[in-house]
Amino acid sequence: MAELVLADVNIGKSTSRNVLIREGTIASIAATLGALHAQPGATLIECGHRALVPGFVEPHMHLDKALLDARMPNLEGTLEGAIAVTGALKGQFTLEDVTERARLVLDMAIAHGTTFIRCHPDVDPIEKLIGVEALLALREEYRGRVDLQIVAFPQEGILKAPGTYELMDQAMAAGAEVVGGCTYNEPTLEGCLRHIDMVFDLAAKYDAPVDMHCDFQVDTSDPRYALVEHIADVTIARGWEGRVTLGHVTSLASLSGKHRIEVWDRIKQAGINIVPLPFTDMHLNARGDDHNIRRGIAPISLMWATGVSVGLSSNNVRNAFTPFGNADLMDVALFSAQTGHMGAPADFEQLIDTITYRNASIVGIAEGYGVSVGDRADLVVLDAPDQGTALLDRAVRSWVIKAGRVVSTTSITTTLTR
Repeated sequence: MAELVLADVNIGKSTSRNVLIREGTIASIAATLGALHAQPGATLIECGHRALVPGFVEPHMHLDKALLDARMPNLEGTLEGAIAVTGALKGQFTLEDVTERARLVLDMAIAHGTTFIRCHPDVDPIEKLIGVEALLALREEYRGRVDLQIVAFPQEGILKAPGTYELMDQAMAAGAEVVGGCTYNEPTLEGCLRHIDMVFDLAAKYDAPVDMHCDFQVDTSDPRYALVEHIADVTIARGWEGRVTLGHVTSLASLSGKHRIEVWDRIKQAGINIVPLPFTDMHLNARGDDHNIRRGIAPISLMWATGVSVGLSSNNVRNAFTPFGNADLMDVALFSAQTGHMGAPADFEQLIDTITYRNASIVGIAEGYGVSVGDRADLVVLDAPDQGTALLDRAVRSWVIKAGRVVSTTSITTTLTR
């Protein structure tokens, strides 16, 4: 592989730096090109004072269910409606269909700067292992362009859908790396608690991380949507601290006072990561409100302030759960700012750090990730001088680099006539 030089990039507060990439790794960073000691024949990209950041990381995406909205929209606009619509469509899935739709979204994600995705394909008696099999094949097909990590996800519940646990076991044996859960999709609280235990049992069998959908409601009036403390207790009891991620967890926004502090302290003690999914969460939640309509998103900035580990992700793309989206984490970050009282320059910086460094930590790739000598050369050159401006501008991802190779180039020319 030829050496690659990124000339004149801004890295954080350091401006006009030059980066040498050799054998998929950042070999050196210097103030002058000559100090890089690049080999003759190295490819040079003139970046023109653009910001350089690590490749974006998606910790929560459903590629198997993407791009379904045109087939059957969720006219109710509720979580229950989304599950019902998708359940009806899943019976028609084929390996070829899932693969083609997932490819389209993977290409979107790459063009938007994503270099790693944790995928949550459904595993149940309807879809069986079609989604897992498609993504296992795509993991190889896209190797060197984007890395895929696969979750065995029981969307239809485990006890509620007999045979699901056995299919999850088969998915893990076939190459899935994370055990998923959908804690609220059981008809009783007792079933939800048993669901959680079964997820941890399977995780113990494969020594795997856990990533569950949890507490996806605007309040905790139904105890099936108030399980985060219990999950924290189980995490600690099982010795799984730092290996558990929870998606949605929107009922956290309804907590207040001493109870909120107690819950967040317990989350931190268990080392649990919380991944809000703002596009989906705001779209599906609070459908019963007719005044003072709640946003339905976990309180990102408040969790930051108390030290909770918080990520962000796209979740779904154009289906019954989320009828919009382009697999663009910059859009997710900007939407989070717009809907979450995050308008200060420091907020913009932290949002970019969330879709890069924090998300990388959540999916377990923090070691060797970043923009320092010795790090993997998974990088994005943003068409803006700094991270905050890039977020506000929704800046083009001028060059996306995976393992030291340019995998996407985008440029836009605008001509104004006066």
